[in-house]
Amino acid sequence: MIGYATIGSNDPERAHAFYDAVLAPLGGKRVFANERLQFWASRQMPGMIAVGTPFEGEASVGNGAMFGLAAPTRDVVDEVYAAAIAAGAKCEGAPGQRTERFYGAYFRDLEGNKLCAYKLG
Repeated sequence: MIGYATIGSNDPERAHAFYDAVLAPLGGKRVFANERLQFWASRQMPGMIAVGTPFEGEASVGNGAMFGLAAPTRDVVDEVYAAAIAAGAKCEGAPGQRTERFYGAYFRDLEGNKLCAYKLG
């Protein structure tokens, strides 16, 4: 249902390198950019993620905002989490079974934005 999500950054070059590493296990690749935003997409999954400088100026972390990254397997959830931590993310919950049908791993990117890599089922 969501076409894309935009994550603000005050250091786009550093953020782009971070998201290159984090999105790689999901098949995420840079697809296009403009003067403010870099977009990633995956042939395996619908939707895109954009990272860059907000139109209004300085980026800030959204209170209560979180981005979910759907993974095809639990192993890919683990890979995304490991890549994020290796790239400097802060752990917000190691990979594990959260509910009967939800396996997830939580982390904060270099700017403090919260993300969850997850597998349903």
